[in-house]
Amino acid sequence: MKRDLALLPATAICLAFVSGLAYSIWQIAITIKPVDLPGLLGKNLDQSGVENPVTAVLLNFRSYDTLLEIGVLVIAGIAGISVARTSSLEDPELRTSDTLLYALQRWLIPLMLLLAGYLLWAGSDRPGGAFQAGAVLAASGVLMRLGGIPMDFLRPGIMLRLGLSLGFAVFLLVAVTSALHGGEFLAYPPELAKTLIVVIETVLTLSIAMVLLALFVSAPVNNAEEPEEGGSG
Repeated sequence: MKRDLALLPATAICLAFVSGLAYSIWQIAITIKPVDLPGLLGKNLDQSGVENPVTAVLLNFRSYDTLLEIGVLVIAGIAGISVARTSSLEDPELRTSDTLLYALQRWLIPLMLLLAGYLLWAGSDRPGGAFQAGAVLAASGVLMRLGGIPMDFLRPGIMLRLGLSLGFAVFLLVAVTSALHGGEFLAYPPELAKTLIVVIETVLTLSIAMVLLALFVSAPVNNAEEPEEGGSG
């Protein structure tokens, strides 16, 4: 009985919180008028500096969200490196030597680098952009890593730190500069919008690729031997 009485205040607080939350949701649902987001985007696309609506949303109209996402990605990369079991992310002992993989590298890596450049360039007026280009660039780095090609920029030092933080730093610098010049945070001047978006996308591509590659090489290595075919266990 005493235990039930002790739970009454907590139960009352929970019920009050749930009731308040439900009332707030109800008020929002009946007061907010439906917004024609595609129509609104179409009317303002010319002011974004790019022709691709996805890029316009990610790097102009909702650039604040993208800035925070990049910040989270950089933190994830730094956290992955900090818990890596290897003292150096570019440990020569972790490289593999496979002739078939080496032969594929000679064809695939140049093509993947070209594809990353195309995706970055195409992002302003068609599907593509920094995230896609960065992913392809990181995949090229994974192939290079697996094939034993040295990547000195993955060693702890200024190159690694710069690569991880460059995109977020430039993005934040543009945001602060626009605010200091009398505009709003991340509100680009219309005459510089396209230039700034291209610059931001370029540095974001490098940083996204570096973060993804750093997460790959810092992942723990499974040294367990695969069971032989037909063997027990």
